[in-house]
Amino acid sequence: MPFPKNEQNLFIIDLHYSAPLEQIDLYLDPHVAFLETCYNSGHFIASGPKVPRTGGVILATAKDRQELEQILSQDPFHENKVATYKITEFRPSMLADAFAA
Repeated sequence: MPFPKNEQNLFIIDLHYSAPLEQIDLYLDPHVAFLETCYNSGHFIASGPKVPRTGGVILATAKDRQELEQILSQDPFHENKVATYKITEFRPSMLADAFAA
């Protein structure tokens, strides 16, 4: 199946920690469970921490930005106000061969 499906827009989520790492770590396990749920639903494609660890990056797909914002509102980092999100929506016009097949 080609990636992304049906010319679906993708989203880059730039997550920035707004609390000390000690506080972030309190919510890390629930955040990882949230990520796993989003992978299982097909919304998240890739994710990981920034280097240095000041936040994270998520590559996602959703019907539209409103749906994505609703999904992100369930992130324990968001619920506990320890991170902020910058969302960039884009439509891929070129793909690596591994994704286009």
